[in-house]
Amino acid sequence: MLYKPRTVSPEIFVLNSLNLRLELSSNEKQYLANLQKCFEGEKMFDSLTENLIENCYIIHDLLLQTNNNTLQIDSTIITAEEIHLFEIKNYEGDYYYQNDRIFTMNHKEISNPLNQIRRNETLFQQILQKHGLENKTITSFVVFINPEFTLYQAPLTLPFIFPTQIQRSLKRINHHSSKANKYQKQLAEKLTSLHINKSPFKKKRIGR
Repeated sequence: MLYKPRTVSPEIFVLNSLNLRLELSSNEKQYLANLQKCFEGEKMFDSLTENLIENCYIIHDLLLQTNNNTLQIDSTIITAEEIHLFEIKNYEGDYYYQNDRIFTMNHKEISNPLNQIRRNETLFQQILQKHGLENKTITSFVVFINPEFTLYQAPLTLPFIFPTQIQRSLKRINHHSSKANKYQKQLAEKLTSLHINKSPFKKKRIGR
């Protein structure tokens, strides 16, 4: 059950509005293009969850705070057994994994999303404890949504879901999930109430 849909982020909205009134710099345009590509990937994942997941509550795009730390979770799926946290990446092209780091084929290192999901999982657990929410098993995954993405040398033990595995992974969650009950609904309600609507992004004034 879709509980909180995804909407265009205030950051994208602000930059698009500025681009109509004032021409953005090349760096700002590239940043906007990256944000839009991320959003497109997230919407692709949303369409798959809406088609496949039944016995759960689905929350897209949660922005939460705890102990002066902010965490953003692209998608959260709450079942009777577990809470699944998903980080969606719309990377395109060929990459390789080496010594817990990810590189392009030109040997340029990119940020390893494993660091982000580990941090998010820790902070998410703190939020559950702080608000006296049911202590459930939390599993986190990085979903590589783009069908033209390849990651060479990735260990099988990593919580990565590749394009050809996404539908099977969601079906597996659905198959092993009991019917959602009032506790899952209460958890979805509380998490959604904690969502920060105001974007932390602040656009500096552009002078001419």
